[in-house]
Amino acid sequence: MSLNLLLRSLVLLGLLARVASGAEVRPNVVFLLIDDLRFNALGCMGDKIVKTPNIDRLAKEGVLFKNMFVTTSICSVSRATYLTGQWMRRHGIVDFAKGISDEDWRSTYPAQFRQAGFQTGFIGKYGVGNPKLTAAKAADFDFWQGEPGQAGRFFIEPNDPMRTHKTAKMGNAALEFLGGCSAGRPFSLSVSFNAVHARDHEEREYEPDPRDAGMYDGVQIPLPKLATDESFNRLPEFVQQSEGRRRWAWRFDEPQKAQDILHDYYSLITGVDREVGRILDLLEEKNLRSNTVVVFAGDNGYALADRGMADKWYAYEEDMRVPLIISDPRLPKDRVGVTVDAMSLNVDVAPTMLDLAGIPVPKAMQGRSLRPLLKGEVPEDWRTEFFYEHHSVPDRIPPVEAVRTERYKYIRWIEPNPITEEFYDLQNDPLEEHNLIADKSQAELVESFRAKWRAYQESMK
Repeated sequence: MSLNLLLRSLVLLGLLARVASGAEVRPNVVFLLIDDLRFNALGCMGDKIVKTPNIDRLAKEGVLFKNMFVTTSICSVSRATYLTGQWMRRHGIVDFAKGISDEDWRSTYPAQFRQAGFQTGFIGKYGVGNPKLTAAKAADFDFWQGEPGQAGRFFIEPNDPMRTHKTAKMGNAALEFLGGCSAGRPFSLSVSFNAVHARDHEEREYEPDPRDAGMYDGVQIPLPKLATDESFNRLPEFVQQSEGRRRWAWRFDEPQKAQDILHDYYSLITGVDREVGRILDLLEEKNLRSNTVVVFAGDNGYALADRGMADKWYAYEEDMRVPLIISDPRLPKDRVGVTVDAMSLNVDVAPTMLDLAGIPVPKAMQGRSLRPLLKGEVPEDWRTEFFYEHHSVPDRIPPVEAVRTERYKYIRWIEPNPITEEFYDLQNDPLEEHNLIADKSQAELVESFRAKWRAYQESMK
């Protein structure tokens, strides 16, 4: 018997002993991660058109975090951050090929759950490392149906006579995992949906489940307020010429094309919502819901023609902001269905899940457990600002860093482009339309943000 297997067996025996003695049983944890979900494209986040009854139900049963952000807005980096609880500057995943090292893996939340005796499962888009490295992660889970990157260009495989949508396949796999969990042993399940990511360059970029065809027919879905030429013209020239503009042309350069895109995008969201409902329903049927923490989040923000751009990456609000819901049935009734305004980040999710499960948080994690915020407490030293960084694919996506506080945001575009700065007062200008970098009355404040930016260069390592 290997040392790791022996240690896990001893941990499991200890857990079973605590259960037999009547000690507190650790909760199960289900983590649902959605790809490219715009922060406000949910009913519970204010959208009046999208149909998300099950995600809205989850928010009513839990806590909704209204100011949740990612520290880097691109799939591979953000997913590595969710796994490690670390900024990109520490975990070192900056592209789509590099994987998490064996040494660093031991501090990830899946490794910590497994070491603590939990049954662990991963389903869907793993997204950190090349296909070979992704396939090797099967050894680190009890149940593995992970996939590399986008894992193909189709939501519905052309040779599938049943035309089963990939979102439904992932839901089926989740039900399979839950149905096979051993009684009396806690589990940690991660379901990482490919939806609502576009199938770049395909004729139909967002391909919903056939069951959802026509769901939004006849509905005029409005573009964001910043979907204007005026907003585009305010961008630095090198941003105007970057990947975000090219993808805008694929999706939003004609009014009817834009509506078709939005209808498919919303239909994909509703498809994910259906699977969320199936998972919640099975937890109820198996009498597991009362002891299962469910976490729902997005992997990065998303621009739907904001500033004449598409996708994510940049340091504007629509790019870095994501939804977060945490439903813990152990919370008192007065903490159910509430919202939290305090700043939360994707680096916080891993330590939060471990903390809620009674597992010590590794020192390597840079995030903080959100448990106090769930309880309605805001620690005196809780963050009021954070550092954002994006360095992936620099030949197509301009590298950018930023410091965002509760009121202000400093954006610094860096090499290989000319150093370019932006500064916004989010309290008076929440859409970031008025760059104050050249406003002499703000000079002292801007300089203080430059100092913050310099300090973060070292403190994030």
